[in-house]
Parts: sequence; C-alpha cells; structure tokens
Amino acid sequence: MDESTEQQLNLVFAALADPTRRDLVARLAGADATVGELAGPYDMSLQAVSKHVKVLEEAGLVTRSRDAQRRPVHLDAEVFDLMTKWIERYRREAEQRYRRLDALLGRMTDDNDQKHTHRRDAS
Repeated sequence: MDESTEQQLNLVFAALADPTRRDLVARLAGADATVGELAGPYDMSLQAVSKHVKVLEEAGLVTRSRDAQRRPVHLDAEVFDLMTKWIERYRREAEQRYRRLDALLGRMTDDNDQKHTHRRDAS
C-alpha cells in the first residue's frame, strides 16, 4: 500500500470514529442533502454540522456541488471500495490463520483419539 493510500485510510477511519459523522454518512447513503438538511435532527449548530461535513470531505468520503442555490453533499462510494479492499485483505489473512488453527486442533484431536484407542487395545 502506498503512502498516500495509507494516509487516506487514516483520514477515513479517523473521520468515521465519530458517531455523528457515521450517522451523516448513513443518511447520505440514502440521499444527497444540504448541510441545513443534515443538521435537522441534531441538537447542534449548523456550524458544528458543517465542521463534521468538512472532516468527511477532507477524508474523501463526501463531496459538495452547486445546484442553483443549493450546495448538496454527496457520498463518494470510491472511498468505500478502498476501505473494503483494506478490510478484506485482513479478513482473508485472519480466515487463513483460523483454518490453520482448525487443522492443527484437528490433528491434535486425531492424535489424542489414537492414543486413547491404543491404550484401550493394550488393556
């Protein structure tokens, strides 16, 4: 993984560490919205919500455009592809480790069963 990709992942995961920003992302997955529309359900100022959106924007999770007088915020799905690839890589590695552990435990169980069978046969 190159340095810029790693830096972007750091920004994305840091941005998503905040529950308000995760909620904003979840809401934007359903539809684009302005900062004012996004601020509706929160007990915080429009400026505070705008700061949350700015953090998401700096992480590459959202973009803003101009639509006449509106400035809708859009979710950028490409960043999720980057996150998914990163998560998938480590998920595969963990699965391989668990498969090796399962195989080892299986061999140990087989060895143990054989020892018990030999002891019974000898008596």
